[in-house]
Amino acid sequence: MMQDIANAVPSHRKTMDKIPCELAPAWTVSEWLNTPTPITLDSLRGSVVVLHAFQMLCPGCVSHGLPQARAVHAAFPQDKVRVIGLHTVFEHHDAMTPVALRAFAHEYRLRFPIGVDQASSDGDPIPVTMRAYRFEGTPSLVVIDRNGGIRLRHFGQMDDLRLGAVIGQLLTEPG
Repeated sequence: MMQDIANAVPSHRKTMDKIPCELAPAWTVSEWLNTPTPITLDSLRGSVVVLHAFQMLCPGCVSHGLPQARAVHAAFPQDKVRVIGLHTVFEHHDAMTPVALRAFAHEYRLRFPIGVDQASSDGDPIPVTMRAYRFEGTPSLVVIDRNGGIRLRHFGQMDDLRLGAVIGQLLTEPG
């Protein structure tokens, strides 16, 4: 079950660095948009990573998740905070193709890198990275610290101020 780690421990009692965290699994991406070369988690070490998993036909993604990802991308220096979109299609596969995603990203002015989660090779409708991160659906948000540890998991809409506070706290920690 997805757990909002920052919400699991009252902020006045413990800091996030005392919360045990698992290393973020590698992404299995079939195609990248908005970047000239593929991106790996290892290449992002030293930066806070905000991974936003979405589907273009997901109402919550369109109304809140993607605007939030755009806002984080605009608000923080890219050498410190990297926003990565993960288009993880687990339903309506025929409608949400990479061609449609490119048009969608253009229309919604999504400028951050977006990876297309690789389809499962065994016919499972759940894509590879979605399964590795145990996402319950979309939108899903994962914040990864500078050392590659998952520090926040959240399914559904997340308050912008809370997300900003988590990112701000992670930026104060040594890399």
